[in-house]
Amino acid sequence: MKKENTKKTVFLALAIVATVLFCMWGGVRIVKWISFNTNCKQYLKRAADANSVEMAKEELKHAISYAEKNNLTEGVVSIILHQPKNDIGYWYNNLKASYEELENLPSDASSLEKTNVLMKLRETLTDDSGENGTKVTVPNGITIYPNNVLYCLWGVFSFVLGCVFWINCARYC
Repeated sequence: MKKENTKKTVFLALAIVATVLFCMWGGVRIVKWISFNTNCKQYLKRAADANSVEMAKEELKHAISYAEKNNLTEGVVSIILHQPKNDIGYWYNNLKASYEELENLPSDASSLEKTNVLMKLRETLTDDSGENGTKVTVPNGITIYPNNVLYCLWGVFSFVLGCVFWINCARYC
């Protein structure tokens, strides 16, 4: 009987630890998502929505600065399937090219030229996702780059181990 209680206590402790680790994984992912959303993605959306070239440049500059400070300038966020949509280098170079196009627009450009550049910028930075409205184009998983593999392992192992330990804990009740 004493051996059963010891097993139950060990499995309960391990189950709690694995559950806490999984909750921490979720919390860290949320914090990183909020940070990226606040410091980069919202600026991209504002640049896409800007009514003037000057406003668009200023907002795009913030997003590019964040990308550079956080080494979001090259690499792929995919773990297994390296899809083109997850290429950070392409995304970053697209942002830089858009900024340069805004920067190189002559100050005496016509209203039509400015509008065309702003429309092109909007098409570059956003995707029309049907009934969900407009969505800012960013590689999936960029919020945790370059540690995507570590976050994947952390989440999978803590979840699986938690399930195994909780099931074994229930067996010894």
